[in-house]
Amino acid sequence: MSNMASLYAGTSGFAYPSWKPDFYPPKLPAKDFLKHYAARLNAVEINYTFRQLPKTTTLENWMQSVPEGFRFALKAHMRITHIQRLHESEFTEVFFRAIDPVRATRHLGPVLFQLPPNFKAEVDVLTAFLAKLPEDIPCAFEFRNKSWLTDEVYRLLEQHRVALCLAESEKFEVPEVITAPFVYVRLRKEDYSPAERAEIAERVRAMLSAGRDAYVFFKHEETPAGARYAEELLAAVQPAR
Repeated sequence: MSNMASLYAGTSGFAYPSWKPDFYPPKLPAKDFLKHYAARLNAVEINYTFRQLPKTTTLENWMQSVPEGFRFALKAHMRITHIQRLHESEFTEVFFRAIDPVRATRHLGPVLFQLPPNFKAEVDVLTAFLAKLPEDIPCAFEFRNKSWLTDEVYRLLEQHRVALCLAESEKFEVPEVITAPFVYVRLRKEDYSPAERAEIAERVRAMLSAGRDAYVFFKHEETPAGARYAEELLAAVQPAR
């Protein structure tokens, strides 16, 4: 099947010296971390864009370090989600222009809008915001206040082909509601048993079988366990053909 959906698996971030020597070779310089990472995994979630607008030179260096087919999922700037709280401003356009080097090289995965836990549902605000998102960039929303988890919000996301981020939380459970042509999953535990990892693989296979690309990111910790879990998931779900 040439149109088979793809799994993009990785971790939240890659620049961790603590991953030596179990993932990165002991003497690998930091400037080569991404190249090594991208030789083993095919996606990464980037938090850097949440804190500041990325420098063009940084993005261009990243694009040169990864192979064709590698995807960057970029977290939307905190000014959009935490300060302006989705109220429309020119800054949203500024952010999308800043990440254009990733889009232009076809390495852009979804943009993740992660809302703060104290941001309760404001459906009218979300409605206005979604209407102005660029249609050619996949987007996902991580709601961290359960007031957003309603059928009305799901229908709104579906209307705009925006994904409900399926993120594990100690606070509440996000239901597995699929609202976009792709799925965005954030697995936040520090450790997963073999049985839990097998269950994750089954869930991902079902998503792919339904024709949806799946973006799955494990939490990074002081160890490279998440990177190894992602590597294992890729091997289990999309063995070399």
